[in-house]
Amino acid sequence: MSRLELSRRPERGNFVLKQFNAGKIRNIALAGHSDSGKTSLAEAMLFAAGATDRLGKTADGNTVCDFDPEEIKRAVTVSTAAAPLVWNDTKINLLDTPGLFDFAAGFYEGVRAAETTLITVSARSGVSVGTEKAFDLATANNKMKAFFITKLDTENADFYKVLGQLRETFGSSVCPLIIPYLEGDKVACYINLAENKAYAYAGGKSKEVAVPAGAADIIEESIMTLSEAIAETDEELMLKFFDGEQFTKEEIEKGIQLGITTGALAPVFCGSPTSMEGVDIFMNAIVSIVPPSSEAICEKAVDADDKEVEIKCDENAPLASYVFKTVADPFVGKLSFFKVISGKLSADITPVNARTGQTERLGKLVFVKGKKQEDADYIGAGDIGAVTKLAEAVTGDSYCDAKRVVKFAKVEYPTPCLTMAVTPKGKGDEGKIAQGLQRLMEEDPTITFELNPETHQQLLSGLGEQHLDVITSKLKAKFGAEIALIKPRFAYRETIRKKVKVQGKHKKQSGGHGQYGDVWIEFEPTDSLDLVFEESVFGGSVPRNFFPAVEKGLRDAVKTGTMAGYPMVGVLARLVDGSYHPVDSNDMSFQMAAKLAFKAGIPQASPALLEPIGTLKVLIPDSNTGDIMGDLNKRRGRVLGMTPTGKLTEIEAEVPMSEMHDFSTTLRSVTQGRGSYTLTFERYEQLPQMLEATVIEEAKSMREEE
Repeated sequence: MSRLELSRRPERGNFVLKQFNAGKIRNIALAGHSDSGKTSLAEAMLFAAGATDRLGKTADGNTVCDFDPEEIKRAVTVSTAAAPLVWNDTKINLLDTPGLFDFAAGFYEGVRAAETTLITVSARSGVSVGTEKAFDLATANNKMKAFFITKLDTENADFYKVLGQLRETFGSSVCPLIIPYLEGDKVACYINLAENKAYAYAGGKSKEVAVPAGAADIIEESIMTLSEAIAETDEELMLKFFDGEQFTKEEIEKGIQLGITTGALAPVFCGSPTSMEGVDIFMNAIVSIVPPSSEAICEKAVDADDKEVEIKCDENAPLASYVFKTVADPFVGKLSFFKVISGKLSADITPVNARTGQTERLGKLVFVKGKKQEDADYIGAGDIGAVTKLAEAVTGDSYCDAKRVVKFAKVEYPTPCLTMAVTPKGKGDEGKIAQGLQRLMEEDPTITFELNPETHQQLLSGLGEQHLDVITSKLKAKFGAEIALIKPRFAYRETIRKKVKVQGKHKKQSGGHGQYGDVWIEFEPTDSLDLVFEESVFGGSVPRNFFPAVEKGLRDAVKTGTMAGYPMVGVLARLVDGSYHPVDSNDMSFQMAAKLAFKAGIPQASPALLEPIGTLKVLIPDSNTGDIMGDLNKRRGRVLGMTPTGKLTEIEAEVPMSEMHDFSTTLRSVTQGRGSYTLTFERYEQLPQMLEATVIEEAKSMREEE
C-alpha cells in the first residue's frame, strides 16, 4: 500500500481521495445497452463505499454520474462521467458511459481509458444490441471484460435465462462467479462460487448465511462451467481438472485473474443495485480478481522515429499520458481528462504535447466525481484525473516527458450519419452559434459543423435525432444561441442533351467608342464535368485575341443554369463563326456576346437536371437484408451486390443522395442499432423528369431567401 493511501474510510459522502499507486487502482468502464442499469450500479457502488451520503435514482435526477441538465431532463446518460471510490484500500475509477447509440462518443472514450469493461445486462430484457456493441468494442481494444446482470428484483427477471443468452452469444468464456438462489420468484441469497459462501440481504445489508442445500445442483453445474474456463488458462490447472481434482480458492482466484487478463474468461456477477443487493460482494470480487493497473496496462505508442513502442505502467518511468475526454463549459472553462500510463502528471512539470511539439504549463490538477472536483497534488501512473484550463489540449492528445515523447493511438469515433441545416432563431446569432458549436465539438468529436458553399447552408451532423436535439439544447443553455434544424438542400447540376447552333450578338452605341461582339457557337453534350471550349473559326471572322474573352464569358455563364440556376456540366461549346468591329470590339463585348449565345442556346439544347448519386455500403445482419433492400428500392437505389462479412452482410448500392436524409434513422430502427453504413459521392445522373418541377421550385425558394 502506498504511504499516501487512505488509512481509514472517510465519513460518508465526503469526497476525499489520496494518492494510490498503480497496484491499488482499478479502472472500470460501465457499458451496455441503454436502461440496463449502468448508472444505478455506479450509484450503488459509490453509496456502498461511503463516497455518497444517499442512494440516488436516475428517475429522480439525483445520481452522481447523470448530473448534466440534459441527463436529468431525459433520464439517460449523455456523456461519460468519472466517479472514483475507495473499497478495501483500493481505488476504483468508475467511468459511467452512455448506452444510447446517439451518444456513442462517451462510450468510446470510457472503454478507451479503462482496463476493464463491465457490461451491464438487464435480467428482464437480456442480451441486446448494446450488450453486443460493448463486448465487441472492448474486444477490439483488448480490454478485460466482465458482466453484471442487474434488476434481479424486478418482475419477470430471469438470471439463468440471461446467462444462457450470454454464453450463446459470446461463447464459453462467459462464466458465472456470483449466482442467485431463488425461493419462488424471489432471490433468497447470492452465492460466491469462488468462496463457496452465500449472502442474504435485508435492508440493503448483507449477511453471510449457510449455503442452501437446495442449491447443490446449480452450484455444481456453475462450478463445472467456471472450472472448465479456469483450466484453459494454465497447463497445471488443466491437468488437475482432467484428473477430477477440485481447485483451491487460491487456484480459482489465480485462474480467474489470468483468464480475465488474457480474455479467456469473462466473469458474470449479479444483483439489484437499486436495493443494494449483491453490490458489496461484487466489489469484493472486483478488488480480489481484477488485475490492478500496474499489471493490466501496457499501451502501444509511436515514438519520435515513428517506431512502435510499448509503454508499461511504471510511476518511476518518464511521464506518458493522454487526454481521453474534454469538457468545454463557458462558465467553468475547459476540463481535460487524463489517463496517465507512466510517470506522474504534476503541476511542477511542463510536459510536451506530442501533437504540437510544444511544452505546456498545466493548470490545476483535480480528481473528478460527477460534477465535483477535488484538488490533487499529482495524477500518478495508472490513475485517472483532470487538468483545468489547458488551452491547447484536445481529445486524443498525448502529453509526455521531453525525454520520451510518444503518441498514443487516438479513438476512432463513429462517423456522423445524420445531417441537418442550421437556421438561427435570433438575428445576429451567427457568431454565438459558430462559437458554441466549436466548443461543443471539442467535447464531442462525433459532431461536425460546416458551411456548404453551394447551398449556402450551415450543416450540423451527428449520430442521430436525439444527438442533434441535445446539441440544440446545450447550445441554448450554455451559449444563449437558439437554432432550428431543417432538412438540408442538395447541390444539383444542369446539362444538355442535344446539339444546337446559336448566335450571340452584343451591340451598343452610346457616343464615342461603342461595344460590338458577334459570335456563333455550337453547344453539344460531352462527358466532362467542366466546360469544354473549342474554336474552329476560319478566315479571321473573330480575331484570335478575342478567343479567351469568349471562353471567359462562357465559363461565367455556366455557373448558373437556365432551369433552376444550378451550375452546368457536360457542355462542349465550340466557337465556329462571328464578326467584329475594328474600333468597337473589345474583350468585354465578346464576353457579353458569349453569354447571350449561352442564354439563347441552352434552352434549345434539351436541358436537364442532374442529381448527386452516392455509393452506399451498408453492413447489416443477414435477417435484415430483405427489409433494407426494399427500403433502398423506395429511395430509387440500385443494389450492386451483397457480400458476407463475418456475422453481417454488406450491401453495396448506388443511391440518390437527396433520398438518404433519414436513412440512418430507418437503418437503426430496422436493425435495432446493429447496422452501419458509409455514403460517398460518386457522380451526377439525370433526375427523373417527374421530379424536376419540385427541384426547380425549391431552387426558386432558395434564391428568394438569399
